[in-house]
Amino acid sequence: MAEGVKVVAQNKKARHDFHIEETYEVGIVLTGTEIKSIRSGKANLKDSFARINNGEVYLINMHISPYEQGNRYNHDPLRTRKLLMKKKEISKLIGLTKEQGLSLIPLRMYLKGGFAKLELALAKGKKLYDKREDLKRKDAQRDIQRAFRERQKV
Repeated sequence: MAEGVKVVAQNKKARHDFHIEETYEVGIVLTGTEIKSIRSGKANLKDSFARINNGEVYLINMHISPYEQGNRYNHDPLRTRKLLMKKKEISKLIGLTKEQGLSLIPLRMYLKGGFAKLELALAKGKKLYDKREDLKRKDAQRDIQRAFRERQKV
């Protein structure tokens, strides 16, 4: 993790449910009360995804809690937010999502240099047997590590 980066929210289920192909660092268009809520750590990426409409990328279903001191200037917690990417990257993503059936999934949101950034992943959904295989592999790795620790104690 780089210096000056504060992770605000993570999508922990994303790596369990998807094979990650590529990741991109993107900016987010936010209102004043949204960035204040994010700085206080009140964002949730669970069940959120990105979609491309008219050559622009939008983040859908991300929850940012209303700011306590925001009164009438507060925002809708689940509103659709525009993501900032280069045109060349967007055109590449359009081709990959339409032809290969890949999805755009946010992995984590963080503050970098005063700006909110999002790590967006190009991902392919896992099948149930893939998830089971990953769990078996993790269990086996954990057992191996445990055996090594027990052997070093003796």
